[in-house]
Amino acid sequence: MDRPELPLAQLHAFVVLAEELHFGHAATRLGIAQPPLSQQIRRLEEKVGHALFDRAPGRVALTPAGRELLPAARNVLAGLADGLAAARAVGSGLAGSLRIGFAASLALTVLPGLLRTYRDRFSDVHLDIHEMTTAPQIAALHERSIDIGLLREPPADEPELGFKTVLTEPFVAVLPSAHPLAAHRTIRVEQLAGSPFVLLPRAVGPRLHDRIIDLCAEAGFTPQVAQRAVEWQTVCALVGAGLGVSLAPESIRRIRLEEVAFRTITPATARTRVAVAWRVDDQNPLVARFLATLA
Repeated sequence: MDRPELPLAQLHAFVVLAEELHFGHAATRLGIAQPPLSQQIRRLEEKVGHALFDRAPGRVALTPAGRELLPAARNVLAGLADGLAAARAVGSGLAGSLRIGFAASLALTVLPGLLRTYRDRFSDVHLDIHEMTTAPQIAALHERSIDIGLLREPPADEPELGFKTVLTEPFVAVLPSAHPLAAHRTIRVEQLAGSPFVLLPRAVGPRLHDRIIDLCAEAGFTPQVAQRAVEWQTVCALVGAGLGVSLAPESIRRIRLEEVAFRTITPATARTRVAVAWRVDDQNPLVARFLATLA
């Protein structure tokens, strides 16, 4: 099919004249003089190959060809107007799709509030949410398969990525409810030295894993890892089954399992960092708008 060469100005003039059926009124509405309007209509008729209007003294009416063209012309103009509005909204960060990765434990803390704040301000933006641990988020940011990451303990050697801390929280001990230490409200990290540990694999969150190992080292021991699990809920379930103890971010307390006890640890200065991550070269206005909501 040949592409029709129909200037939008001619289509617009045609639609306005079809609605007014008066050259003078149509010219006023278009903000042009009547002769240029007549020229545009004649040029459009030449391209169509048929008259679009019957012209008689004191009377203008659509021809059958004009009546056939009018719905299509209106659709073209409306489609273009909608497309321009959509393009402007996306270009200004008011619409589009924002892909966000998040660590599962953050659904217990900052994630709902951040998403709610953003949605309240930018309700026309579609949020494409992906649950993933820290290391896969870093990879996905580099691969450009997500735009924003919400993760724990961001790496220090990622010059292509930006990080903004949105939360720090203390660690807690995760114990089987029958464990002797569960009888205490607060315990020292070194008191966990004799118990097997359930930990996340280092590959899914290297910095968080190392932070927990360092806490134990500072307390004078190396944890003996009996089991590993990718998600904190699974860690807690394995602890509840009596397979070991763990150290976890405080928000994990919100996972309610009857067989698990959470206890405050000392030193209380031991904390874990939650950050938003993004590509520093990302020109997507949706990313800029999301980061602005963090201020």
